Amino acid sequence: MATIVYGVWDGAAIDHRDGNGEADGDLPALAGFGEFNPGNPIRAFIGDRGFLVFDRGVSLLDALRRQFVKALEQSCGKCTPCRMGSTLIGDALAALARGEPAAIGLELIETLARQMADTSLCGLGRTTPVALLAALAHFRDEIEAEIARGGAQPEQPGLDYMTAPCIEACPSKINVPRYIDYIRDGKPEHSLGVILQKYPMAATCGRVCVRFCEMACRRNLVDEAVGIKTLKRYVADHQKGPNALRFTRDLIAHSQPAELRVAVVGAGPAGVSCAYHLLLHGYPVDILEARGEAGGMAAIGIPSYRLPKDVLHSETDIIATLGGRFLYDQALGRDFSIDDLFARGYRAVFLGLGCQQGAPMGVADERADAPGYQTGISFLLQVHDHIAGVRPTRLEGDVVVVGGGNVAMDCVRSALRMGAARVHLLYRRTREDMPADREEIDAAEAEGVLVHYLTNPSRVLYDATGRVSGVEVVSMRQTERDAKGRRNVEPIPGSERRMDCTLVIAAIGQQVSQGTLRPEDGVGRSRWGGVETESESLATARPGVFAGGDCVSGPSTLIHAMAAGLKAARNIDDYLQLGHPRFFPRSRMRQILTEHRLLAADCVEVPVRLEYRVHHPELDPEVRRTMFEEVEATISDEEAYREARRCMRCYRIYTAITAQPIPEGAA
Repeated sequence: MATIVYGVWDGAAIDHRDGNGEADGDLPALAGFGEFNPGNPIRAFIGDRGFLVFDRGVSLLDALRRQFVKALEQSCGKCTPCRMGSTLIGDALAALARGEPAAIGLELIETLARQMADTSLCGLGRTTPVALLAALAHFRDEIEAEIARGGAQPEQPGLDYMTAPCIEACPSKINVPRYIDYIRDGKPEHSLGVILQKYPMAATCGRVCVRFCEMACRRNLVDEAVGIKTLKRYVADHQKGPNALRFTRDLIAHSQPAELRVAVVGAGPAGVSCAYHLLLHGYPVDILEARGEAGGMAAIGIPSYRLPKDVLHSETDIIATLGGRFLYDQALGRDFSIDDLFARGYRAVFLGLGCQQGAPMGVADERADAPGYQTGISFLLQVHDHIAGVRPTRLEGDVVVVGGGNVAMDCVRSALRMGAARVHLLYRRTREDMPADREEIDAAEAEGVLVHYLTNPSRVLYDATGRVSGVEVVSMRQTERDAKGRRNVEPIPGSERRMDCTLVIAAIGQQVSQGTLRPEDGVGRSRWGGVETESESLATARPGVFAGGDCVSGPSTLIHAMAAGLKAARNIDDYLQLGHPRFFPRSRMRQILTEHRLLAADCVEVPVRLEYRVHHPELDPEVRRTMFEEVEATISDEEAYREARRCMRCYRIYTAITAQPIPEGAA
């Protein structure tokens, strides 16, 4: 555990310069904080909540200088306090750290820092001076003693990292304020470029992302979160016709040797993302896909009213444009094994298998092969074939769907569109506990889905022919809270009742398809049948085989899958070039921020007026429930500009001063 010598955190001063290094109240837990990378201690840490010094020999002037240099580098330049304040203060601190006279003294430095903190127009300018002001208020003697000693000190090694709450919440760590800035500047093509640095499926994500970034948006503390997903869709949809962004092989910086071929198993979001980044690194890539189209669960599990197939395919086609190959109707475990892939000359393999087998409910008399019983995945496959005209289906009578996630929402809304008389959704907890996107729940209820909260199936019922005729359900009641703070539930004795239906859909979970992986593949399996990997490298037990997405994490989100694809591509590149994974300083800084909860949870008081977010134009619920065409439209240029202006640019800068230079890696 790191021992604080002195510092200020959240306005509270810590002073152990007399050698008494006691634990400190409400400070972040510092266990594991001692080293940035193995053998390289963290000597000081500076951020938006203050600063902590762990080594008395640290040059505080130089450490604080780094904050202002980074701020000037990242400043948008639109307000004088930030632009000029970071310049003047940074230059003065640099001169003082070199032992030279500064153009301005500590009093003026403090005045400029206060003005910068109080009057800058975004979070970057307002948070950068926090540590400096705290140091001048509580430890001016340290700064004055350092100035008095004189003599130039070498710049200290370390890392300066700029981020924002929305960036840290995003699994792919997209620089959200930057792509919003480009919209505000009238450059949507630049905005899309920021997104494409992380993944190729911007228009897809702009339609179906679950918006972790918006949950973290500090604008929530003012009125409503910025419509980050809405703006992402805008910039992606803007690139059509004469504005279309051209993907060519010219984007590839250099080609790798032809023998460094990589096989990607699965053309879902994880596989497509992995292939995309490997192709940009110049590797020859083949994607082997069990079905006849790319997209994985995004293609077969998300109905067209949310994600039109032409939008999805226009983005998966990027793989072929960059020189990759899709090999369709090729299933692992049926048409080839991992041994076969290496025998064909592939030097590395990525498993993006997904979870495309539904899980049973585990209730009495449940029979997966009974007419009128389906899992959520098998039903969405049927919906996919219905929309494609391969196997048109018309539902009759009542349909019961069990579950509370987005798959369940897609099932209930699709069942309405396929003619069901009534659609019931059973969820054993409350609406607040539902894991589905709130917008999806609202849309389902608006379209007429009958939602039964605190209700659970206890038995499947059949008619004389063996066909499903209904379910027995039981009411639930809340009990004590679990370790995560969520209320547990239990059945209410005597509350059993019958609910008639012609179709029951179990949309409660998914798993890796059985028979895909075999013991001889040499890949470890988890208790629930997924693929075991090393968490940082995504490497499996078999050398050269990596895995990511739902087959590793369990059923998750599209953005998590694409983030795993990027991470795997980075580590496959390391494996092929170096034989081992590199150390990534920015990833380590993110880990520090997350594990120690170092981001401030409050809202920086940037001057804004109340202005509620722009929403997608959408079809009337009575109209849209009869059709599979997309129900939402893209916002206009004017609406995009107005929404982009709502972003408060909640950037913060974090600096870690280390004993030795940090090994170079990548973002």
